[in-house]
Amino acid sequence: MKLMYITNRPEVAKIAQAAGVDWIFVDLETIGKQARQGGLDTVQSRHTVADVAAMRPYVKAGGLLVRVNPIYEGSQAEINAVIAAGADIVMLPYFKSKEEVAAFLGFVGGRCRTILLFETPEAADLAADIAAMDGVELCFIGLNDLHLGYGMKFMFQLLADGTVEKLCKVFRAAGKPYGFGGIARIGGGALPAEAVLGEHVRLGSQAVIVSRSFCNADKETLEATQEIFRREVPKLRDCVADWQSAGEEALEENRRRVVRGVDAVLEKLS
Repeated sequence: MKLMYITNRPEVAKIAQAAGVDWIFVDLETIGKQARQGGLDTVQSRHTVADVAAMRPYVKAGGLLVRVNPIYEGSQAEINAVIAAGADIVMLPYFKSKEEVAAFLGFVGGRCRTILLFETPEAADLAADIAAMDGVELCFIGLNDLHLGYGMKFMFQLLADGTVEKLCKVFRAAGKPYGFGGIARIGGGALPAEAVLGEHVRLGSQAVIVSRSFCNADKETLEATQEIFRREVPKLRDCVADWQSAGEEALEENRRRVVRGVDAVLEKLS
C-alpha cells in the first residue's frame, strides 16, 4: 500500500521517507477549498511551485506528488510549471466532468503519472466513464469533500453506507489502482485506524494519506516527528499485513465494526 504524506519541508520529507512513506505530497490546491472546508479541522496548505522545486532534491525518484488546483484558466501554466519543477505525479482535485479530466490529461500530456481525486458527487456519478479514460493511472476517493457534497456529518459515513465500496468496484472493473482517505496512528482516530485499514484491505485499496492526526510535523519538534514516524509507520505496515492474512469472515466482522463505529460517532454529533 502506498503511503502519502503532505509536507513542503525537506527535513520532514527525509524523515517520512526513511520511515517508509512512499510519496511526498506537495499541495498547491487553494481555489475554492477555504469556502468548502473552512469550518472543518482539515489541512489547507499554502504550498507553491517553488516548494516543488525545493523538495525535488530531497525526494526519492518517482515519489514527488503534487496536487494542483481544480481546472481553471491558469491550469495549463500551473501544470507545466510543476512538471518543470520536478513533479513525478500530478493529482487533479475537485472535478465534476469528463471535460475537466480530459483537459487535465491533455495538459499533462503523458509527461508524468496522474491521480484523479474523486471528491464530488458529480465525479462519483461519472466514475465508470472517467476511470476508463486513457491516461488515468490511479483513482483516489477524497472523503472530506465528498461527504460534504452529500450533506453528511462524518466523512467515514461514506465507508459505512457502501459508497466507497461501490466506487472501488468501479475502479477495479476499469483496471485502475485506487485508494481513499487518510489514516491516523494505530489506536487513534475518530474511527480506529486499524479498523479503517481493515476496510482498505477488504476493498483492495492500494493507497492512503498519512494524515495530520498521524503526525502534525508543524506542531512537533523534528526529534518528536522522527520518533513518531520511526515508531508508527511500521505499525501501519504490520496492521495491513495482519489484515491481508485474515480471512473473509474477519474482514466482514470488521466491516460491521466500522458501521457500528460510524453510528456511534453520528450519535455523538446529533
